[in-house]
This record gives sequence, C-alpha cells and structure tokens, in this order.
Amino acid sequence: MTGPVEQSAVPALELQRLSVRYGSVHALSRVSATVPAGQITCVLGENGSGKSTLVAVLSGLRRHDEGQLLMTGEPVHFRSPQQARAAGIATVWQDLAVAPLLSIWRNFFLGAEPTRGVWPLRRLDVDRAREITVQAMARVGVTGLDPDQPASTLQAGARQSLAIARARHFGVRALVVDEPTAPLTVGQQTLLLQAIVAARSQGLAVLLVTNNPRYAHLVGDRFLLLAHGQVAGKLTREDVDASDLMRLMAGGEEFSALTSALTDLHSELGER
Repeated sequence: MTGPVEQSAVPALELQRLSVRYGSVHALSRVSATVPAGQITCVLGENGSGKSTLVAVLSGLRRHDEGQLLMTGEPVHFRSPQQARAAGIATVWQDLAVAPLLSIWRNFFLGAEPTRGVWPLRRLDVDRAREITVQAMARVGVTGLDPDQPASTLQAGARQSLAIARARHFGVRALVVDEPTAPLTVGQQTLLLQAIVAARSQGLAVLLVTNNPRYAHLVGDRFLLLAHGQVAGKLTREDVDASDLMRLMAGGEEFSALTSALTDLHSELGER
C-alpha cells in the first residue's frame, strides 16, 4: 500500500495533557499525542481504555476538562459535532447509519447537492451529483457502483467507504475512523482499509481506532496505545511488527513495560 505523504512540521491534530472526567473517574488522564497529516495513527486498547472518549472529544460530542486540543497549532474546544466538522474533522462512526431508502448519491451529498442555473431557476444537477459520487467512491476503491441504488444495498465496509469518500470530497483535514464493531468479511475489511489508505494518500491526518492489531499494522504509520485512560505507549511502524502489537493488546501489568522495552530496543538498534 502507498506510504505516508510528506508531512508538515505542525501536526494536523495534537493532544497536550488532555483529560476527561466523569465524576471522580478519569476516562482520559493527561493524554499527549500527535496526529500528523499524511499519516495513519492507530489507537489501540482494550475496552475501557479511553478510546471511545477520545473519539467523543475529537468529534465534538464531549468537551475535555483539562489540557489542550490543537488543530494545526491552534487550540480548539468543540462544543458540538457541528463545530468539529466546521473545523475540518470528519468522524466515521462504528455504527454508521445511512438513510436506507435514499439513493447512494443522495446519502453522499446529504443536503449539499450541486445545482445549476441561477435563482429563481436554480435546480438540482442530478447528473453531476451522480458523476461526482461514482468518481469519489472509485477513488476509495468502490467501483462498478450504481449511484441510484438505495444505500441499504451497500455492504458493510462500503458504507464506511461512502463516509470517507464524502469527507475527502468536502475537504476535511482530519479523519477519525471508529472501526465497526460488527464482524466484517475479509473483502469488507479490505474495502474499509483501502478507503483509509486513500485518505492518507490525499494528505489527511487519519486516526483509526481499532481492536485489531493485525489490520492496524497493515496500514498504520504510528500507534498510540491506551490503557485505563492513559498512554501506555507511542510506537511507530519501525518499532513493532504485528505480533508485537498483538502481545501489547493482551494488556495486563506488562503492557507499559513491554512498550518501553520495544522502544528501547529500537533505539539501541538505531545507534549501532
């Protein structure tokens, strides 16, 4: 798969000692991480590690209590999903829903359909909408599509690809992908990963939240490991292989120690 594109010195997204509390419980505690443009950063961790809370903060569903969230170096504090989208962050949810009876092209535009003519004779440009939908879906690997068919006919994986294609078309800067919880076939998972890689190739900062270390290692450039709401490790593709990630996902008391050992080993090898 195509590798990461050259990135800016300023990360597209950055978390600085970010914390989220629910009462006395820290869902996230002083989490610091960078999400560069043109790279895929995979967030891994067991249930309860803080992954869902992180997605909620980035998508505008939950305000962080402490620390900072920065976009291209500027602090942001989203009060709603609309603010997050306006700032350039698109979230692809694990339980992504579509309007099943509407066509694929209608779902692609969702109120932002192209028009032609001038008021009061302006009208919907259906042919252009269909053409854009087919081209955008092809760029994320979904080909041979009939844009007029109901969105309910899309298989799992292709629905997430539809959301990613839409985000790319409408010019977002960062893409948060909350991996589907429903089991996907190999073909469906391939469609989703192909769309994610296409977003990276366009220069988007991609944050992929997943429980699957093998898929993460297939596409990931960087890995953020969470445990109990804290950062348990920050690794790159050069630090670990898929087996290492699987061992890390096993969790337990050795979680942080193992990530530290792998990082130290990589540093020693680099000095030789």
